[in-house]
Amino acid sequence: MRNFHITTVWGIPIRVNISLLVFLPVLAWIIGSGAQISVYAGIVSSLSGVTLDLTVLTAGQTPWVIGSAAAIGLFASVALHELGHAWAAMRYGLRVESITLWILGGLASLESMPKEWNRELVIALAGPAVSVLTGIACYAALFALPASAQVTLFVVGWLAVTNLFLAVFNMLPAFPMDGGRILRALLARKRPYAQATRIAARIGTAFAIVFAGVGIIFFAPMLLLLALFVYAAASSESRTVALAALLEGLTVDDVASPLEATIDADASVEDLVDRMFADRRTEFAVTRNGDVVGVVTVADFRALSKAEREADTVADLMETDLPRFISDMTAFDALVKLDTARASAAFVDGPEGTRVVSRDDFSSAMEMRRLVGSPEPF
Repeated sequence: MRNFHITTVWGIPIRVNISLLVFLPVLAWIIGSGAQISVYAGIVSSLSGVTLDLTVLTAGQTPWVIGSAAAIGLFASVALHELGHAWAAMRYGLRVESITLWILGGLASLESMPKEWNRELVIALAGPAVSVLTGIACYAALFALPASAQVTLFVVGWLAVTNLFLAVFNMLPAFPMDGGRILRALLARKRPYAQATRIAARIGTAFAIVFAGVGIIFFAPMLLLLALFVYAAASSESRTVALAALLEGLTVDDVASPLEATIDADASVEDLVDRMFADRRTEFAVTRNGDVVGVVTVADFRALSKAEREADTVADLMETDLPRFISDMTAFDALVKLDTARASAAFVDGPEGTRVVSRDDFSSAMEMRRLVGSPEPF
């Protein structure tokens, strides 16, 4: 969904997802409903020592004012929560690409997650710590406000309670929520990072099932959305960490096809088919005058008729608009860029010339790691 840039803090773009813009009026209505005001008026009265008058809080358009102010305050609090994560990450020299506020809260996108358990622990704890401090600040503000400021007292008291709830809820070990990342950090003290991630992801998936069950029983759409997010994100990060572990220590040059896996651009398609059978390869680098100029795969000629196979050359089929990597780029970073570009292969420039790396090359490298062992056990 589309994101809108609203401001920049510490060089970090703060964005609002369109899902939040759609949800804010709904949240304002929920908060400003009579039932919510009645419940929280009693809680805020107990916290502040000032009795809130329901007739004032529910008069005219006041519920809408309360709901709107509380909803905006909530997501401002979420932004502070994410800035807590960002501040801790920046302390370790990690770049924060953006902070996005959306329907389920906020996401601080780090360029990479630290594999050191103590650093991840600090970064994960920083968000809930900021929420606790925000809640305490709102609680303290209650005693500085006059008793006549009924609406302000209600909103500030509501934010005090909600921020503390936000901190506690985020501490649930439902990876990749904050509590789940804390769990992974603690597991990684005595386990390989990939193994710790796998365990945390399984626990996160279990929480997703619980969230979904509760959401269905009590008809809570937000819990269902949260369940889907936790399940998808936990599974995705677990797979990503597993891939990174399998490719650890390898450069894209280590993975790329050998220089002899080439075919001349002027070769016929029939020649290409013969080479594929003979070499048992489904893709080749295409050369012209000794230089790599493209890539051809089995998918490029599969749809051709017999007449086209006889008439066309490899140059007619080859792909030339491909990503280009330097040979010492890490294999995992190259795979991520290949996925981002949605390309089947890429050029690899090295001191010995240009080679080609394909998805099959990455698959072969990871399969070898599985067979002969990898830096981290699975």
